[in-house]
Amino acid sequence: MESYVEKAGLNDILQKIKSNERISREDGIRLFQSPHLLAVGYLANMVRERINGDNAYFIYNQHINYSNICTNLCKFCAFGKAKDSDKAYEMTREEVARKVRERMDEPVTEIHMVGGIHPDLPFSYYTDLLKEIKMIRPQVHIQAFTCVEIDHLARLAGQPVDRTLEILMAAGLGSIPGGGAEVFSPRIRKLTCENKLSGEGWLEVAKTAHRLGLKTNATMLYGHIETIEERIDHLDALRQAQDETGGFLAFIPLAFHPKNTQMADLSRTSGMDDLKNLAVARCFLDNFPHIKAYWVMIGPKMAQVALSFGADDVDGTVKEEIITHMAGAETEQAMSIDELVRLIKEAGRTPVQRGTLYDVIKTY
Repeated sequence: MESYVEKAGLNDILQKIKSNERISREDGIRLFQSPHLLAVGYLANMVRERINGDNAYFIYNQHINYSNICTNLCKFCAFGKAKDSDKAYEMTREEVARKVRERMDEPVTEIHMVGGIHPDLPFSYYTDLLKEIKMIRPQVHIQAFTCVEIDHLARLAGQPVDRTLEILMAAGLGSIPGGGAEVFSPRIRKLTCENKLSGEGWLEVAKTAHRLGLKTNATMLYGHIETIEERIDHLDALRQAQDETGGFLAFIPLAFHPKNTQMADLSRTSGMDDLKNLAVARCFLDNFPHIKAYWVMIGPKMAQVALSFGADDVDGTVKEEIITHMAGAETEQAMSIDELVRLIKEAGRTPVQRGTLYDVIKTY
């Protein structure tokens, strides 16, 4: 296989990876541009196995999207709706509590909760949601509110971000999901999500969380109008932030789904692109412990293949995912532990059920 990597013109990058040396921005661009997917995958798998061996992680989690009312209305999003839209909704505290109670007989270890940038809900709504969930399920880990939402909540609270996070942590917040990063490029944000928090703003919220001991994830939405250089600049900004604070748990490349968005004329990502984004990320983000192949976005079959292209995590049971499905995802809305274990074993990996912070619950 190494001779194939040499033939692909990637021998210098292979030598860097073998000696555990950081690859450069230019190396990352070359990996994205290379048509030799198997060679890039081989490099990513070397890094993946060095960091995580044969382990492939999953979690028993439940998704709750408390509201889709949003003032940002990003062009690539099918989830967010204006307040007066007939498809807009918001959940009361009681409705969120009911969703939590509905799954009390299941071994849920994480509740993943995000929503839109709501123009009217008070800060107390968000703290009350956290307290309510913790009252019903005291042991559950709540991963909630993207960095974009946290910035909005700080303005609602009239507090700096660090103080806002301390209040949310006291109410039950355990970690922050990676959404809202999109692509950090100011050009992309101006064209697709000009009302959204800037890339620099997103990174600053994440780093503030890390300094408080709060772990977060990071994402990149790829496959729309971004360039390869903009993808690498995004990864480079994340790598620099991780050098500084060390608080990112996982990187999750998110495949763009165009249906029902304002960018519906674009086509969906290809399998090559899905695997390339995972593989290049694994090679480039040498300081990130985990790379996640989110099966909801790329499908269980591609997530399975991704376990040999740099990914070591497939997310989890994801009870009732609606954000990607509103954009035309045709995957199931949930998967059982048995299905996840089978998927991972068939890929030749060791299934490991984890908690949010990658504490091992069970190895299969």
